[in-house]
Amino acid sequence: MALVRPAAVAGMFYPGDARTLAADVEELLGGTENLVPRLGFPKALVVPHAGYIYSGGVAAQAYDAIAPARGIVQRVVLLGPVHRVAVRGLALPGAEFFDTPLGRIPVDREAIASIRALPQVVESAATHAEEHALEVQLPFLQRVLGEFSLVPLVVGDAAPEKVAEVLERLWGGPETLIVISSDLSHYHSYETARAIDGATVQAILGFDAGIRHEQACGATPVAGMLIAARRKGLAAELLDCRNSGDTAGDKTRVVGYASFALASERPPYGAEHGRKLLQIARQSISAALVARGQPGAPPAGEPWLRESRATFVTLMQGEELRGCVGALEAQRPLAEDVAENARAAAFEDARFKPLTPDEFARTDIEVSLLSTPKRLSFEDHADLIARLHPGVDGIILEHSEEGKHATFLPQVWEGLPDPEQFIAHLKQKAGISLSVDIRRCKLKRYTVLKWREAEIRQ
Repeated sequence: MALVRPAAVAGMFYPGDARTLAADVEELLGGTENLVPRLGFPKALVVPHAGYIYSGGVAAQAYDAIAPARGIVQRVVLLGPVHRVAVRGLALPGAEFFDTPLGRIPVDREAIASIRALPQVVESAATHAEEHALEVQLPFLQRVLGEFSLVPLVVGDAAPEKVAEVLERLWGGPETLIVISSDLSHYHSYETARAIDGATVQAILGFDAGIRHEQACGATPVAGMLIAARRKGLAAELLDCRNSGDTAGDKTRVVGYASFALASERPPYGAEHGRKLLQIARQSISAALVARGQPGAPPAGEPWLRESRATFVTLMQGEELRGCVGALEAQRPLAEDVAENARAAAFEDARFKPLTPDEFARTDIEVSLLSTPKRLSFEDHADLIARLHPGVDGIILEHSEEGKHATFLPQVWEGLPDPEQFIAHLKQKAGISLSVDIRRCKLKRYTVLKWREAEIRQ
């Protein structure tokens, strides 16, 4: 019989019901503000581990950054401090699986075998049994990454250099993500905590492995990660820093939270990326024309093309639309998404007849790369109009009561530059009456990076 570490803090630190938990994680991720698509994803994260109402929003900023890694990351190395049962060294759980309300996660036996002989690595089921620092990270990882294996280590009395040694042995390539679980200062006044945490943030950004447990309860695993990351040439980025006084508690005795991403250089998307995506789109349509509309083999290519991304492919003939198909949420690797959307825009857009070879020669292709849609909060219609960014925002409008929804890409602002008209036409597209109070609808916003063949050639 498999040894399973059951969820210990479900119903306390996060919801114990699977449906509620999934909705809460989705809500937290939807509240982040990462609206510019970036190449790559972090190698390592530092995230807080309090109850979701306290630190979930701060943790979500980090987990949102690894969304493109879905399907690439296969192993998560997860380290956090001990809170209940003391241990010397880094403790493995002696379990084969970890359970959460969202499902069962296998422990990576092969990875564990590679570190088991290290003297600082021990086994302690008791240390893991009630420990929340690792467990609270798992639902986020399940939602963002899908399937993965886990290397769970609770860090007790150990030298940071010994932690770094374990991490370096487990480092791997893009298939391995490292997550360090740690809160910051504990039980100071709001202003005192801000000062202490501000100094701790600067220490982490400066790869100072001398941080103390008074600054971060997970100081030892954080320090070990900083040592290893510096050797690997990673850069650190602060994603969010708040405390419980900012989230769900009073300001007399607060706990500090911060999230960081550590990664190699992540340059912006450029014209060369656009050319490659346009080439994939054109080749996909061309191959389908030869094969009578049948999909070709999925395109292979550079690592960035394997990242999970959402795109739209638009076909134009002069100034006339000839097809447009895409997805608002990432569902598959970027190259595959562009190839499939291009083929669908050419042959499956119900508004048009299938594209012919003669038409294809005079068809201009545009590829739009979407950021992950994020919740757009507003008080009323006037507030919504004031919050819109004409020419920048793509908008998704949903009326869940009627099951209706629609989107306008940012390009639509070119023909509808007035925000009032933009929203009115979007309602019309969704089949929602203009008289429906906008407060009964949910809106999300996203941005796009777009490349068009006619513009790339110039």
